[in-house]
Amino acid sequence: MDAGAGVSPWRSAAVLAGRLIFAAVFLMAVSFKVMGMGDTAGYIAAAGFPMPMLLAWLAAILECLLVIGFLTGAFFTETCLAAAVYVVFLAFAFHGPSHWAGNQAEFGFFVDHFTFLAGLLFAAAHGPGRILSVRRSLVGGA
Repeated sequence: MDAGAGVSPWRSAAVLAGRLIFAAVFLMAVSFKVMGMGDTAGYIAAAGFPMPMLLAWLAAILECLLVIGFLTGAFFTETCLAAAVYVVFLAFAFHGPSHWAGNQAEFGFFVDHFTFLAGLLFAAAHGPGRILSVRRSLVGGA
């Protein structure tokens, strides 16, 4: 939540926990990519994208930047919005309607991305909180 004079300690702790969870999710994603960049590139190629190795490295770099943004709180709104766009792209590119007929679980993976999107949008609107937060922004607000 954006820092107000009367923000309760549990709210500040909850916001920090949310930031840490976002960071952990993207840290796990980048870790798996780096440990198996060839596999990641293969997955990207299987989805029909050109230059899969380049795209895999670009995804890893983006995810590293997202982790830094979530951990520091710097450019937090921008970090959340970039992550939101990325998450929606991933939902459609790798778990979208064309995947549902072959594996019904893909629909669940698709929907999960939108749950994550909701959290990112909420975080973007409310800011990084007061704890362990570098307050820098290009779009104002948080």
